[in-house]
Amino acid sequence: MNDEMSLWTLISSASVLVQLVMACLVLASMLSWWMIVQRAMYYNAAGRAYSQFERQFWSGVDLAQLFRKSVAKPNVAGMEGIFVAGFKEFSRLRQQSAADPDAVMQGAERAMRVAVAREEAKLERFLPFLATVGSTSPYIGLFGTVWGIMNAFRGLANVQQATLATVAPGIAEALIATAMGLFAAIPAVIAYNRFSARMDHMLGNYDTFADEFSSILHRQAHAKTRASAE
Repeated sequence: MNDEMSLWTLISSASVLVQLVMACLVLASMLSWWMIVQRAMYYNAAGRAYSQFERQFWSGVDLAQLFRKSVAKPNVAGMEGIFVAGFKEFSRLRQQSAADPDAVMQGAERAMRVAVAREEAKLERFLPFLATVGSTSPYIGLFGTVWGIMNAFRGLANVQQATLATVAPGIAEALIATAMGLFAAIPAVIAYNRFSARMDHMLGNYDTFADEFSSILHRQAHAKTRASAE
């Protein structure tokens, strides 16, 4: 009886459809855990890069010098990428003759909005998959359970006397599918909620930086106009 109720025996004796459901749930769980680890590493790296660049930006360093230093890096992302996009467009438009300060600012702000949108796409990567696993895995497992219980009760039709010993293995193997569905869904839901909160927090920081940087560029753009008028 103990051998018949072991986990591996119950899985191997399940119907083909229930085994396919279990296999899909195991695959979804493995992919979810890989994405959870990858996203955790990415968000931690993005947070460190944000803090480091924020200290450099507000340290009073010359913006042109900071821009040249940032452009020299192979991969620029996060707040630094927003800064590079805005300052590059600002410098390009400002070098044009008779450049209108308002047009210069509009171009710089537009470039920073595009950069923020790119960062949002990077932060959001894999989150839809985690949300899908978290919302659908319990139902997939429940489908396997219902199908397994149906087969267990159909098997009772060929038994003259139904006992717990004859019913328990079929129901137990069916319930494993529900357990696997919950095992895949719970970490995915927790990770999705956690990463969504971190994404919203970082995007808020990016938007705040873009507004503050726009104010700095606005003063520089109109300072040149006032100097020319004087």
